[in-house]
Amino acid sequence: MLRAGRRLQARNGPAHSVEPCEGRLAAARLPACPAARSSFEVPFIDEAGGQCRELLPSCWDVRFERVSPARSFPSYKRQRNFPGLWWSATTGQHVAYESWVERDVAMLLDFDLEVVAFAAQPFWLIWPDQHGERKHAPDFFVRRADSTGVVIDVRPDELVDPEAAEVFAMTASACQQVGWEFRRTGGPPAVVAANLRWLAGYRHPRCRRPEIAAALAAGRRARPDQRDPPSPPAHRPQFRAARPARPWSPAACWAAQRPARAHS
Repeated sequence: MLRAGRRLQARNGPAHSVEPCEGRLAAARLPACPAARSSFEVPFIDEAGGQCRELLPSCWDVRFERVSPARSFPSYKRQRNFPGLWWSATTGQHVAYESWVERDVAMLLDFDLEVVAFAAQPFWLIWPDQHGERKHAPDFFVRRADSTGVVIDVRPDELVDPEAAEVFAMTASACQQVGWEFRRTGGPPAVVAANLRWLAGYRHPRCRRPEIAAALAAGRRARPDQRDPPSPPAHRPQFRAARPARPWSPAACWAAQRPARAHS
C-alpha cells in the first residue's frame, strides 16, 4: 500500500550495510545490472528471514518473489479496507493483500500463464528528498517465466493525487535502474474478476480428482481440432471441479473475459 506522505528524518553517516542475503538469481539467467550509483536503498527480509538493507543496484538478482512481506498487514475495528490472504495455486502459498482490489490483482496474477511466482510488498524503496527520506512499499513483485521481474502498484486512477503520482514516478525510475518493469493498475475489469473469482475456488488441490483430470486431458488430446473438451453434464459437479484444476489454457483465459451464463 502506498505510503506517499510518510517521511523519516535523514540519517547521518554512511549507508547501512549488511551481509550478503539469501536467495539470489543465478548470474547466467539474467544480464548483470551495472554497479551504477543509485539514491535508492532497499530494506527487505530475505528467504532465510534475515533483515537486509542494500543499495538498489545490488538487488537486481534477489528473488523477491520468494521473500516475506517487508511490512505487516494490520486489521482493526472500523477499518475501511479489507486485508486478508489469497491462496495462490501458482506458488502453493498464501499471498497477503490489503484491499479487495489488491486481492483481485493477486487473483489475476494467479491465472497468468507468464507468472511463475509473486509476493506481496516484498521490500521498501527509500530515497532522499528535501525533507529527509521518502519510503514506499510496492504492492507486488512478480517473476515471469523468462526470469524478468515486474513491480506492481495497485491504485485506481481517481485515487492518484499529485503526491501519489510522484511516488509512482520514483518507483518507475527505480525499476528502470535494475531492468524491472513497473505497472500501476486499478484492478481487473468487473466481469473478469467475477469469473476468475468463481473459477479460483476450484483450483485448490482439494478439488483435484486425478482420474477425472486424466480423462479430460485424454479427451482433449483425442480432439485436436477443438480448443477445449465438451462440457460434462451439469448434474455431475465432480467434472466441473476437475476442469478448472487443470493447467489454465489461453482459451479459458479468453473465455473468462465474457459474462458467465447460468448454464456454463
